[in-house]
Amino acid sequence: MRKRVVVVGGGITGLTAAYYLKKEQSHNIDLTLIEATNRLGGKIDTMRKDGFTIERGPDSFLERKTDAKQLVEDLGLDDELVRNATGQAFILSHDRLHPIPKGSKMGIPLEWKPFLQSSLFTPRGKIAAFNDLVKGRSNEHGDQSVGLFFRRRLGNEVVDRLIHPLISGIYAGDIDYLSLQATFPHFKDVEQNHRSLIKGLRKASQNETKQQKQGQFLTLKSGLQPIVNQLEKEIGEQNILLNSKVTHVEKKNDSYLLRVDHQEEPIEADFVIMTTPHRITEKIFSQYDFMHHFTEAKSTSVANVALAFEKDAIDNLPHGTGFVVSRKERYRITACTWTHKKWPHTTPDGHILVRAYVGKPGDEEVLDKTDEQIESIVLKDLQTIMEINKPPLFKVVSRWYDAMPQYTVGHMDRLIELEGKLSEHLPNIFLAGASYRGVGLPDCMKQAKAVIQQIKQKI
Repeated sequence: MRKRVVVVGGGITGLTAAYYLKKEQSHNIDLTLIEATNRLGGKIDTMRKDGFTIERGPDSFLERKTDAKQLVEDLGLDDELVRNATGQAFILSHDRLHPIPKGSKMGIPLEWKPFLQSSLFTPRGKIAAFNDLVKGRSNEHGDQSVGLFFRRRLGNEVVDRLIHPLISGIYAGDIDYLSLQATFPHFKDVEQNHRSLIKGLRKASQNETKQQKQGQFLTLKSGLQPIVNQLEKEIGEQNILLNSKVTHVEKKNDSYLLRVDHQEEPIEADFVIMTTPHRITEKIFSQYDFMHHFTEAKSTSVANVALAFEKDAIDNLPHGTGFVVSRKERYRITACTWTHKKWPHTTPDGHILVRAYVGKPGDEEVLDKTDEQIESIVLKDLQTIMEINKPPLFKVVSRWYDAMPQYTVGHMDRLIELEGKLSEHLPNIFLAGASYRGVGLPDCMKQAKAVIQQIKQKI
């Protein structure tokens, strides 16, 4: 008997789920992917302008999280892969760029000399970090915030000036609210097993096979958009509904009815994969109150600004790939990538491409300003550390409202509770995507593949 599977959401999670379902050799599945907007890909949106390749959303994926590279290979696009160029990364603090100390891991110092010589920290801040060596393991039970954990181990200065900006570059949130269990649980394991983060991570790094230094991130020569295009082709347009907003899902015996805007008849499904952001999913299942507890955390809104220049427009551009901004600074930008250095293929010869980021907890109203106002904010901050002698050739401002779900303390407990309720009341409804078990592209793809495996076991 044929089984009807509906994927709700056409971002990278939904596309990955639909692709691997379609790839199954068995012919007993009827597949439908439903997307509310007129395009697929979600936050993946590659723009080409005057010879530049500009990513309006994510620009790459981490190679060591293998699901993204595997998908590229499965799609036959691996010949297009390019690796990022390596270079010095900086922290912007007090109108000065400070090199991130070499030999650190997520801001945790594993080599003494570079850390002691760093201009980023005061002597008091350095001493506080070394206290990790003698503090022993903590007695904290259950989940805790990332900030609380690292402040206890390494002190406030290292956290605010280095660890917070690095982690905020991933989660766009406040680490004093982020869940350690949901984001970096391995650090707690290191502390418990070795009584010290520094000792444990140093031992782990010594045991790792030494590899040639190379970039850890990958993208495609033409940007990430070809992944979306190839997924759409493989899934087949006959299986995709665009401009179709799911408004309600109700149970009917052992199947489900999906109500869709502008369609008189509902779509019936045996299995439903929800890849929409959690607040949208909550609205679709509004008749079930068990979604409300999970969705209490607000997502962060962010924006990025790509600025293209002629090469002689900036005199003293630092030798590196970019910087993140220390916490408790007056800057509106949170980070900046010198894209033409990190990804040389994106920029024509004789030009410079930078991408700056704005929007953080407490400063999300910046997204409501005009493109010109945001450009002015970014240029003002950049001019504190570099001389910009000519205006940009053009700008591209990309706003992402409620784009970054916040895994606050207790996230995993709430997620496990939610999945248990789903299994009890709505069997064969599955959740996947950035709201749940990881915000990066590989994390979303991994979740999609895990759901497909669960469905295969039931068919």
